[in-house]
Amino acid sequence: MGSAAAGLGAFGFWMFIASVVVAGIWFDARKRESQQETLRRVVESGQTIDKDVLDRLLAAGGSKDLARDLKVAGLIVIFVAPGLAVLGWFLRTVSEEARDALLGVSFLVGFVGIGLYSAAKLVELRYPDNQG
Repeated sequence: MGSAAAGLGAFGFWMFIASVVVAGIWFDARKRESQQETLRRVVESGQTIDKDVLDRLLAAGGSKDLARDLKVAGLIVIFVAPGLAVLGWFLRTVSEEARDALLGVSFLVGFVGIGLYSAAKLVELRYPDNQG
């Protein structure tokens, strides 16, 4: 029975990750649709659009600093890794395999975070104007 419960737990975890990704994509699409609707209404009303206003409207809510975004994501992910290791330490009373699995996952997550932070440094080197 333990194997089935572990399988359901893993399935639930990946379904949660998938739902977060899908929700993020949906939110981004709705935001773009709203921006385009605003632009369409301005054009239909016959008003002229200043280039600065257009740039601000299209950039609203978005960041043009890729290096900063990668650093933030990398640091968040790096700090999640020890949390997963601590969770595995607490779960050791339930199952040694769970502890070992979460320790492995924490290393994987840590390396992903290091990769994101390294990518930020690479973007800074390649694009010194920070417009990545």
